[in-house]
Amino acid sequence: MVERFIERVISQSRWLMAPFYLGLLASLFILMLTFLRELWHFFANVMGATEADVILGVLALIDLSLAANLVLIVVFSGYENFVSKIDPGAHPDWPEWMTKIDFSGLKQKLMASIVAISAIQVLKAFMNIDKSFNERTMMWLVIVHLLFVVSGLLLAWTDSIGERGKHATE
Repeated sequence: MVERFIERVISQSRWLMAPFYLGLLASLFILMLTFLRELWHFFANVMGATEADVILGVLALIDLSLAANLVLIVVFSGYENFVSKIDPGAHPDWPEWMTKIDFSGLKQKLMASIVAISAIQVLKAFMNIDKSFNERTMMWLVIVHLLFVVSGLLLAWTDSIGERGKHATE
């Protein structure tokens, strides 16, 4: 009886994650406001902008969009994997991936998004190279980006090993 009680408490504790996902949805709203502010700033200054300024403006918008996608992936996949299953039948317009990403897929999507965001930061720094070039900052941006790339590759490799091991035992 004590064991059942403990198991029930542990099982129900997963709902403690729900406020985290709601908080992430609030951060998604903040990202949207930031995106709209950047878009307004971009439109307001586009007529006097150089080609590099336009590219940097577009990269900033892409960066915010990728960050928002990342939040959305974490919310849907995290809720589905750790809190409660979502009934896709009740939401026929939902993309198929929203209810099919397992924890391994979530990690890979997160890492891919982080690598893309990091690449955009490096590209933005490179585009500003003539304005405020700092060799040390650029070096660290590239090093951190390469660490993200290597981490992503290692994560995919270890997941692949795990999948092979799982299939071998079946």
